[in-house]
Amino acid sequence: MSTTKKSIIDRLGWLVLMLTVLFVVLAVRVGYIQSVEGAHYRKISAQRTIKTDTVFANRGNIYATSGDLLATTMSKYTVRLDMVSIQNDVFEKNINALSDSLSVLFGKPSSYYNKYLRTAKRRRNRYLFLARDLGYIDYARLKTFPILKLGQYRGGLITEQRNVRARPLGEMGVRTIGYADYRGNVGVEGAYIKYLREHHGWRKKQKIAKGQWKPINDKNEQEPQDGSDVITTIDVNIQDVAHHALLEQLESFEADHGCVVVMETKTGEIRAIANLGKNGPNGGYYEKRNYAIYEAQEPGSTFKLASLLVGLEDKKVDTGDVIDTEKGRIKVYGRSIIDSHRGGYGKISLARAIEVSSNVGIAKMVMESYSSNPQQFVNGINKLGFGSKIGVPIKGEGKPFIPDPKYVKRGDPKSWNGLSLPWMAWGYGVKVTALQLITFYNAIANDGVMVKPKFIKELRNNGEVEKSFDPVVLNSKIASKETINKLQTILGNVVKRGTGEGLYSPNFSMAGKTGTCQTEYWTDNTQYVSSFAGFFPAENPKYSCIVVVNKPNKRKGYYGATVAAPVFKAIAQKIYTSEMQEQEVMLDTPVLATVEKSNKQFQKENLNTESKMPNVSGMPVMDAVSVLENKGLKVALNGDLGFVKKQSIRQGVAIKKGQQVVLY
Repeated sequence: MSTTKKSIIDRLGWLVLMLTVLFVVLAVRVGYIQSVEGAHYRKISAQRTIKTDTVFANRGNIYATSGDLLATTMSKYTVRLDMVSIQNDVFEKNINALSDSLSVLFGKPSSYYNKYLRTAKRRRNRYLFLARDLGYIDYARLKTFPILKLGQYRGGLITEQRNVRARPLGEMGVRTIGYADYRGNVGVEGAYIKYLREHHGWRKKQKIAKGQWKPINDKNEQEPQDGSDVITTIDVNIQDVAHHALLEQLESFEADHGCVVVMETKTGEIRAIANLGKNGPNGGYYEKRNYAIYEAQEPGSTFKLASLLVGLEDKKVDTGDVIDTEKGRIKVYGRSIIDSHRGGYGKISLARAIEVSSNVGIAKMVMESYSSNPQQFVNGINKLGFGSKIGVPIKGEGKPFIPDPKYVKRGDPKSWNGLSLPWMAWGYGVKVTALQLITFYNAIANDGVMVKPKFIKELRNNGEVEKSFDPVVLNSKIASKETINKLQTILGNVVKRGTGEGLYSPNFSMAGKTGTCQTEYWTDNTQYVSSFAGFFPAENPKYSCIVVVNKPNKRKGYYGATVAAPVFKAIAQKIYTSEMQEQEVMLDTPVLATVEKSNKQFQKENLNTESKMPNVSGMPVMDAVSVLENKGLKVALNGDLGFVKKQSIRQGVAIKKGQQVVLY
């Protein structure tokens, strides 16, 4: 054999040997991977082809007692573009049309978007911001635009969805409807979040193609659970009336803030609760705080009824007893108690002392009856519930304060002293909230049965009643029937011939008590709190109501009969004409827009894909602004807040996001 052939054979042998060794190594390696590392790589493969997808649930809705929507969850969308995934020829062919479409939707010039998109395309931007917090209507419209309608992989469309809470009534009742988020748990939503809260589910999906996934069954998958719906006691029409009647009076008297509570007598159901505060020295009014629930302050003359009730129940006095108001001024421990009527009322009955709101008369009655045993009087006040919180589910209830003779501490302003008893008699030195006070007045209207204020009727899940909330009786008998009847008669006479006679109407009856209380009297700039608490109709009460207005402009007026009572009358009259009078009557009813119009408009604007200018003429400005801003319009106001007289864009005209509309 030649040397050359031998060399070739040797080389082939070595090659075979090397291949054999390599095969053995590979076989060993494959075996090792399968037996030792197989589980690891199978896990990686599964991770790339199987994913766990969140199945989102919805938070429960909040409804008015009539079924009107008060709070719901809506989707908002942030849109970005992957400019690399858009083919150059597709981009060049459609860039002008896309720029025009974006200009119409967002209001910026077409040239702006043309330059913006071309620059991003040149820089190969894969996450270009386009829009934030789009509503579903605008988002659905955006997806039909040139290029974007091609979807994620050809059109570069990147979408991030998040859910937000929306309130069809806008800012009306927002502090009572509430919220539960980073700001805390507020109002009904905060109080019942454990029922409203949704529970997201999850499901496994398997990749079957690029960008396509199919659900796969898994015994451990979690189904989503929507939150329960909360049905409140709020009546949207009464809420609307209360809100706008209060707003009108706050604006007229340039007051700092105020509140209204309307309560159904028999059940304690809260039909309306409005809270409005001034936004700076030149601003409008909005729901800053839930004053009706949280603000405990001196009530003034509305507290006199409780003083008389205690005296009647303890058999110390009777309504016919005569009290000498002297000349409308007496001194107690160097401090003066003065009647608002110059010269006083002379000798009058205790019933008349309440009707004309005599400070001197009620203070003398309490001092003469309880000076030797003030603890008896304080115990009587506490039995009426004024010494403790009601315990409503909404957070932030103010803590009441009733002085007590057992607490004497030098230098402490809450310590009992010689002025405590006479000052308590006419509503000073004590603190209660508007809700606590109306609970007492509602008990008078309810023949002595004190019921707890109620905000929720029931919980529903998938249309089925999950839980009902019955009325809660706090005190089945706050006083004898004889005492209650006397107080009801007196409160009726306050309106007929007393400090509330400006409310009197021959068409329907009302009963109640005015209140005018000084506040910040310890400073050089004494302010006032004006109030009215009562019920209607006087003979068979269906509703009780309290109105409190804080710090009205003193030059315009500050008495409860002037500032607060007209709000009570507007609310009572509106409810009476719409709900309680079967035959048609002619009353001087204030023109107050119903919230139904705003609510239906909200539904229409969020479900209708057409962008047309709605008609907001005649609507309250606050509601009109909410409707138009939900449409994406910029709203400018010409004139003071009130009702819309005219709009710069006619009804039915096509509109675009960012466009300005002027309301007159």
